[in-house]
Amino acid sequence: MRSGGRFVLDTSVFIEAHRRYYAFDICPGYWAALIAHQGSGRLCSIDRARDELLAQTGALSQWVQQRLPARFFEATGDPSVTGWFGQIIAWVQVQPRFFPASKQQFAAVADPWLIAFAKAHGLVLATNEQPAPVSRKEVKIPDVCNAFGVDYTDTFEMLRALGARFQ
Repeated sequence: MRSGGRFVLDTSVFIEAHRRYYAFDICPGYWAALIAHQGSGRLCSIDRARDELLAQTGALSQWVQQRLPARFFEATGDPSVTGWFGQIIAWVQVQPRFFPASKQQFAAVADPWLIAFAKAHGLVLATNEQPAPVSRKEVKIPDVCNAFGVDYTDTFEMLRALGARFQ
């Protein structure tokens, strides 16, 4: 990975883990590892992803509010990020394969901001989304990452790169 193993996390890394394989009561080590690796400078997410996580109901939203340090979520307002965001949105808008509603939905969520942040800061974007190069209904993070030369990976490969072990 070109970034030296530094990652920016999509909301899917939190939501999928919480709902499925790393629930708080099954694998508390996963959640502790997110905090520890943020403390070492290897993990972060962005303000807009935090907003999406706080919109969730229940234990995940509470965990984000009560346990994650505020510094986990980086601001997206700097000119390098906003510049890439504009280019990403412009690229999506001219892609004929996507339905207009798909383009609007993509622009309204954290996804383009995550890609822009990763591009501006040379980070790997950790997401559980899979490429869908012929999709018309959804603009997928990996497809946009490919178009902009942004590295991406899934939760499990990120954990391997971090050397995480749960016992």
